[in-house]
Amino acid sequence: MGKSQNIRVGLIGAGPRGTSVLERLLANWAATETQTRSLHIDVVDPYPAGPGHVWQPDQSRLYLMNTQSFYPTLIPEDERLAPPLAGGSFEQWRAEQRSGGGPDLSAEERAELAALASHDFPSRALYGRYLRSTLEELLDRVPAGVEIAFHRSNAVAARPLPGVRAEGAPDGSPGEPAGGGFDVELDDGARLTVDSLVLALGHLESRLNPEQRSFREVAAELGLLYVPPAAPADVDWALVPDGETVLVRGMGLNFFDVMGQLTEGRGGQFVPAEDGLQGNLKYLPSGREPKIVAASRRGTPYRAKAGLDGYYPKSVRLRYLTESAVERFAAAGIQPGFDHDLWPLLHRDALWAYYSTLVVAEPVAVSDATEFLAVLEDLLQPHAHATGRWENQVAELVSTHVAASRRLDLLGLAAPLAGRSFASRKELDAAVVDYLDDDARRSALGESDPVKMAIGALHTGRAILKSAVADGGITDESWVGELRGWFESFVEGLASGPPALRAEQLAALARAGVVSFVGPDPRFSVDRSQRAFRAVSAWVHDDAAEARTLIEAMSPANRVGVSVSPFLRQLLADGLVRPKVMMTAEGTPVQTSGLDIQPHPYRLVGANGSVTPGMYALGLQLSSTQWGTAIAAEARPSDGTGYRSGQRTLRDADEIARDMLGLPLQE
Repeated sequence: MGKSQNIRVGLIGAGPRGTSVLERLLANWAATETQTRSLHIDVVDPYPAGPGHVWQPDQSRLYLMNTQSFYPTLIPEDERLAPPLAGGSFEQWRAEQRSGGGPDLSAEERAELAALASHDFPSRALYGRYLRSTLEELLDRVPAGVEIAFHRSNAVAARPLPGVRAEGAPDGSPGEPAGGGFDVELDDGARLTVDSLVLALGHLESRLNPEQRSFREVAAELGLLYVPPAAPADVDWALVPDGETVLVRGMGLNFFDVMGQLTEGRGGQFVPAEDGLQGNLKYLPSGREPKIVAASRRGTPYRAKAGLDGYYPKSVRLRYLTESAVERFAAAGIQPGFDHDLWPLLHRDALWAYYSTLVVAEPVAVSDATEFLAVLEDLLQPHAHATGRWENQVAELVSTHVAASRRLDLLGLAAPLAGRSFASRKELDAAVVDYLDDDARRSALGESDPVKMAIGALHTGRAILKSAVADGGITDESWVGELRGWFESFVEGLASGPPALRAEQLAALARAGVVSFVGPDPRFSVDRSQRAFRAVSAWVHDDAAEARTLIEAMSPANRVGVSVSPFLRQLLADGLVRPKVMMTAEGTPVQTSGLDIQPHPYRLVGANGSVTPGMYALGLQLSSTQWGTAIAAEARPSDGTGYRSGQRTLRDADEIARDMLGLPLQE
């Protein structure tokens, strides 16, 4: 099969991505091996294998996943791949633990499982327990001829072995790299010799930007507390003083983790709101909470997820941005642009999802609904109107038939405070609470709410876009200026938000005076005379918010060029890997976030432009080739629906495993 009698592979990173490669190595070995060879696998990670860094089972249970129990899986469900040796989806594991009593689980894990339904959002800690259990089950079924060594260390360097070809492999044989493997150095002084190497590095610490560095330096000088970007589970929240005002920058997913630690994590409680009170929840403070002042560019948090029976709305079936539409670009030899080719199709789907839901949910808002939908459907056909004015024609139709207050402003959904100014932060707080109440109400309506279904179309469209980007790619200028330039932040603010419970909790905290807001487009600075951080919005006519603590509610930048990982920096310095560079529409080269690779499988490209033999990448470092690399693989939906992008990371892991074993790739 083109490999030596003894194969040695190294996995750098033992979180879900590295564990996926391990699982695929064992599955393919068991399915094809004739016991004439041996396989040695070195797994390197300072954190326990399976959960890795992010999914540690002992972290706070206040940190929730952003997908429901039925969604994630570590194990592929593709009949074309080698059958798994063990394990299943998180949902299968959850059901097994509940029915079997989970004797190996902690009391906290059993309590969470007892209350956790299929459509609930599990804690990250419980998902980490699933990952660990799945790996343990897998290790109980290691096939003959395989040896696995786990190294609780950091890799600090990997250097090619000079000119040594794997024993018994003829030149040019399938799957055999031209080089001779790698010498891998660990931070405990150990050295490993491997034939091939997989980088599944996950989230890495990065250099702070100039403003962040200045805040850190000033905080040290003035005795302030500055919490830089970090995984929330890595932060010592006890350092944040009780009762004092704290500024929190960022209102994405990390914000809700910060919010939870500084409220429920300090003994506060959410209870059902009493009759006559606004909102669904009331907050009972413990007295230990700080006064949280939250800021973000939009001035509001991400919109909450809709209450759905599945990951995608069942009532939303994309008509325009479909797999077949993307395939037509490839068949015509066209590398599509996002704004020119893909967004117009997804925009049509969002419009149809909104208005087809509106006529059912609020029939009085639409006159002549049957005629309206018929004409709208005709106008949305991509090739029916060659004038290029379809958006204007749709707008004219909507202005004739739809009440002004019910017309869709799609881009405006992501900026609910745009164009508004406020006399005080108290007035702003009231506006944000109204937004949160309305958003939670819409989430509760689920598929009956037109706004949530328009967002559902955008969310579903991401599944198609992920395949379009990874399979055929889009033009460089479109990637830099369009997909990553505006659409990514736009759709994340709408479709990547927290469970609706978090919006209800935040509204309750604001009513209780525990949380207030800065306003859109905030500017941060340090007032040395007052020894305080300051945040102010030009849209709020009030004094700046001041605090002795500033928390960056965001993860470290996922950019290989600013990583402080000694291992990645060594690979970059030695030219074994390089960041992906793309050209803007103006012809300017831009260093992107991820590594340069050559598919398939994903092999790393060195500084000289050639493939580094035997070195592969999987996960976040593919962020300039794939889009949406952080989310877990999707278990196959029970109704048989799903998209090719759902289990792509598992197929990628299979390709890498097969290539390292010298097996042909699956079609």
